[in-house]
Amino acid sequence: MKKRWKRLPDSRSEPAGIERRILRRLPMIALAGTAACVAISLFARLLWWGDTSVETARALQMIDIWVIAAVVLHWTVVVTVAIGSFIVFVMKGPAYIADRYDLPDENAPR
Repeated sequence: MKKRWKRLPDSRSEPAGIERRILRRLPMIALAGTAACVAISLFARLLWWGDTSVETARALQMIDIWVIAAVVLHWTVVVTVAIGSFIVFVMKGPAYIADRYDLPDENAPR
């Protein structure tokens, strides 16, 4: 079987740094951050249990909106950090030979 990727002859891989630790911890960070945000909404509902006034319903709805916004922001930050860590992880790997692109023989642009 023919190898598809050819390594550059004198390329080297850099040792793993903080990016691998970040990538390993990100699922737990995402889960814990989401749980912390949702816990605020659940705590508010527990605090105002049995209160059926319009003001309480309005306050709970506003808390839910803020919690949803916080969860979306948290996920966005986690995905952004994951993309950055993955890019660093890939860039620390070995260099590969790229396919060449044959230029046309014409000197003038069309």
